[in-house]
Amino acid sequence: MGNAEEERALHEQRLGPVVRRRHQMRPGTTDQRLLDTQGATHWVHEDPFRVLRIQSEFVEGFGTLAELGPAISVFGSARTPEGSPEYEAGVRIGRALAEAGFGVITGGGPGAMEAANRGASEAGGVSVGLGIELPYEQGLNPYVDIGVNFRYFFVRKTMFVKYAQGFVVLPGGLGTLDECFEALTLVQTKKVTRFPIVLFGSSYWQGLVDWVTNTLIAQGKASAQDLELFHLTDDIDEVIDLVTKESGGV
Repeated sequence: MGNAEEERALHEQRLGPVVRRRHQMRPGTTDQRLLDTQGATHWVHEDPFRVLRIQSEFVEGFGTLAELGPAISVFGSARTPEGSPEYEAGVRIGRALAEAGFGVITGGGPGAMEAANRGASEAGGVSVGLGIELPYEQGLNPYVDIGVNFRYFFVRKTMFVKYAQGFVVLPGGLGTLDECFEALTLVQTKKVTRFPIVLFGSSYWQGLVDWVTNTLIAQGKASAQDLELFHLTDDIDEVIDLVTKESGGV
C-alpha cells in the first residue's frame, strides 16, 4: 500500500454500504458495538417488544402445526391421577382418536392431558402438547411427540382451535372450563363452523348442563338451541362418531 492509500485509509471508514470520512468516522465496528454495548434494558418489558414476542409465538405455532393433518384437541385436569378411571378413559380416547386417523392435541401437561397423549402415542398416532409458561413448572409430559411452549394463553388458545377439527372435554377445572366455554362461544357466534364439542363423563358434567338449562336458558341469557352446541356422553365409540361426523371426517 502506497503512502497515499495509507493516508486515505486513516481518514476513511467503510461500514457495510456506508462510507464515512474524516470527522464523521466512528470508532469500532457495527458488530463490536452490538456485542459490547451494555445499554438500557427497559425496552424488553415494553409493549413494542412484547408485540414481537407475540408475533414470534404465532409464527412458531403456525410453522410447527401447519402440516399436522386432522386433529382433535383433548382437555382435562392436570390433577387427574394416573390409574384412575378418568385417566384410563383419557388413554382410551387418545388411542381411539389415533386409530380413527386423528392427531391428538393437549395442553401437554400431566393428568388427563398426559393420558390422551399416551393413548395417541402408544397407538402410533401424532401426539401434540401445547404447553404454557406458569409460575409453577409442569413441563411437557413424556408422551408428547411434538411440543410447543407458549408465554401467552391467547396464542395457545388460537392453536388449539385453528389446528383441531373438534374438542373432547374430559373432567377438569378452571382451565378446562375456560377452553370449553371459549370453544362454545366461537361456535355460537359462528367464528368457527363444523366444530364438534364433546363433554365426556356425564356424572361430572351433568350439573353444569343443568345449570346452563335451568339458569342461563331459563333466565334468557342463552337460547335453548345453544344446548345443541355440545354433546354429553360416556361412550368412547360415540365420541369418535361425533367428532368424525361433525368435523367432516378424516
